[in-house]
Amino acid sequence: MKQVVQNYKSGELALLDVEVPACKAGGVLVRTAYSLISTGTEMMKVSEASLSLVGKAKARPDQVAKVMQSVATNGLGATYRKAMNKLDSYTPLGYSLCGVVEEVGAGIHDVAVGDYVACAGNEHALHAELNWVPKNLYTKVPDGVDPRHAAFGTVGSIAMQGVRQGEPQIGDIALVIGLGLIGQLVVQLLVASGVRVVGVDPDPARCALAEQLGALKCGDPSSGVIDTAVAEISSGHGVDQVYLAAGGSTNEPVELAAKLARDRGRVIDIGKCSLNLPWNAYYEKELDVRFSRSYGPGRYDPEYELEGRDYPIGQVRWTERRNLECVVDLMGSGRLDVEPLISHVSEFSDAVETYRKLNEGELKAVAVLFEYEKRAATTTEPVAEVAMPKTVTTRAVPRPGGVRIGFIGAGNYASSMLLPHLTEMEGVDLTEVVTTSALSGANAKRKFGFGRATTDLDTMLDDSSIDAVFIVTRHSSHAELTRRALLAGKAVFVEKPLALSEKELEIVLGAIEESGNDRLQVGFNRRFAPLLGESVLHFGPRIGPASVRYLVNAGQLDAGSWYNQADSEGSRFAGEGGHFIDTVSWLLGSDPVSVYATATPGHQDLQILLRYPDGSTASIAYTTSGSSAFPKETIDVTADGKVLKFDDFARASVFGRKKWASSRIPKGRDKGQAAELEAFVTSLRTGVAMPVSVESLVATTLATLAVNRSLETGAAVRINAKEGLA
Repeated sequence: MKQVVQNYKSGELALLDVEVPACKAGGVLVRTAYSLISTGTEMMKVSEASLSLVGKAKARPDQVAKVMQSVATNGLGATYRKAMNKLDSYTPLGYSLCGVVEEVGAGIHDVAVGDYVACAGNEHALHAELNWVPKNLYTKVPDGVDPRHAAFGTVGSIAMQGVRQGEPQIGDIALVIGLGLIGQLVVQLLVASGVRVVGVDPDPARCALAEQLGALKCGDPSSGVIDTAVAEISSGHGVDQVYLAAGGSTNEPVELAAKLARDRGRVIDIGKCSLNLPWNAYYEKELDVRFSRSYGPGRYDPEYELEGRDYPIGQVRWTERRNLECVVDLMGSGRLDVEPLISHVSEFSDAVETYRKLNEGELKAVAVLFEYEKRAATTTEPVAEVAMPKTVTTRAVPRPGGVRIGFIGAGNYASSMLLPHLTEMEGVDLTEVVTTSALSGANAKRKFGFGRATTDLDTMLDDSSIDAVFIVTRHSSHAELTRRALLAGKAVFVEKPLALSEKELEIVLGAIEESGNDRLQVGFNRRFAPLLGESVLHFGPRIGPASVRYLVNAGQLDAGSWYNQADSEGSRFAGEGGHFIDTVSWLLGSDPVSVYATATPGHQDLQILLRYPDGSTASIAYTTSGSSAFPKETIDVTADGKVLKFDDFARASVFGRKKWASSRIPKGRDKGQAAELEAFVTSLRTGVAMPVSVESLVATTLATLAVNRSLETGAAVRINAKEGLA
């Protein structure tokens, strides 16, 4: 299928061939009929992409702050690779469309194949021939509503949410500043609510259009016409609400809002404009400044948008989906008319040229639609697919002719930390990549040279020529994907964690037992870090028990991080704690036999005590409340009159009869990914054992799971790799 994409680094726009997205449970596959170009938001993104790196940094200071934080935590080299990977990737455009349901995923009962739906979301309602859309981001289009009009559903919801934030009442007076696409919709929604509206825009054509749609008076902000109109309509009191629907860097909109608002009026920011509020003007009138967040409650909440968990109507009356329903209902009743806003309809095949014309000012438009090829909707009922894994024997055979690799997942970690190293290894063939997002697969194929990109997992697992599968997906999918890949006869490299529960671990071990295939590696990379290995050599052999102290200054997560989805993805420590337990076990040369854990309220900071067979102990302090200026990981090992001090993969020293210190600070913090991958590939080529035994992987996974058990019970938890936790 075709999809509009942009490379943010180069600014290139393209109509790219990508795989059709899979129809997952909890959503529908939609064939697009019309999609709407947001002439404000999208064109701002297109313009930013044409800037230099310095210009991009000035345009997105929030992203610069994140990069600087990453440099402090992960080092310059790793951060540079991560940032360049994000920049030099195709990103999608679009977030508002109308289309026909082509396939219905499991759990969906409110629409059927052939229904028209209005769809929302900058990850799901893209300028693409087909999109998978989750339940809370679509609504059925009422009979009689033109699909062209229903394509305005998302931008209509943005305007609707802004109006709701203003809390207008019948007879109120409102000022709308900025009469672009959102502003025109705000005007109509206010008029439909019984509000008297005046508008401001420097474009006379937009002012005339707003008056045609019900505004009493519109004009240029510098003309004085609006000042006079507001004074006459309000008897000199000023407007009840001001809706900021303008963009740009000028501060004039907020200054005009203060000038024309009544005492204790409301100012609602819908667009992205400068908000350097003049303190005296806003203070003296005690103006109420409010923000309108996109389409409504539910936006940026993955449980609502992706998992379909609705908010009770008694607590949240108007959600994203209910706003979307309301907008298309208003279209059906004739109270919202978007036909006058349609300036241009372009064939989807001309998408790149249309963007060029808009960006260069050759095409002046309030709203532009893409029209897609008309196809008859399929009437075939969706068929449930059942995977039939194959039972095979172990793959522990040499691969002297090279290793063929498949990837499941190609997100930022895979693209910045794994794939760059694999592309540099001789004899490694990146055969196929499977992603849920077709665009993610296309990016990976372009940048890393995969032979194929697909959204069909079964195709990869059924391909007998693929020797090994990398699983780099969200944590909750690891165990099941590992099970399927092992049963399909593949060697498996799965990013941590291997499992989020004992039950999940059991299904992995069951697959190993059933198939005889134990070619498994978990992405515990720190034991392969060159500087850590060098430090251990200088520390020398150990005679007596050791004491290890490991401080992990993990820091706070972004509010929107999927790591926060503990219900579905496990706790944060369950996701990454195996890294630190594996490192300690490698340092001590054995696996832990018991775990005791305690935590601060809310489990923000953890203290974990591990005991080992020879009497060695290790304490892991996993904290989120520390300073970002302090190193992320520090390790101290004490034994036999010696101390090894290891500082965040940048410096190391040994204190004993002979003191040793690392000769120089490495160019970047090498946490062992390259060496780990080399060891994995070597084992595939030669048929030797995997770099880490299954027994050790199981022990580390059980120890990680034991942390939560200990927190629940308040007692130490014994670990037995053969019997589980006790």
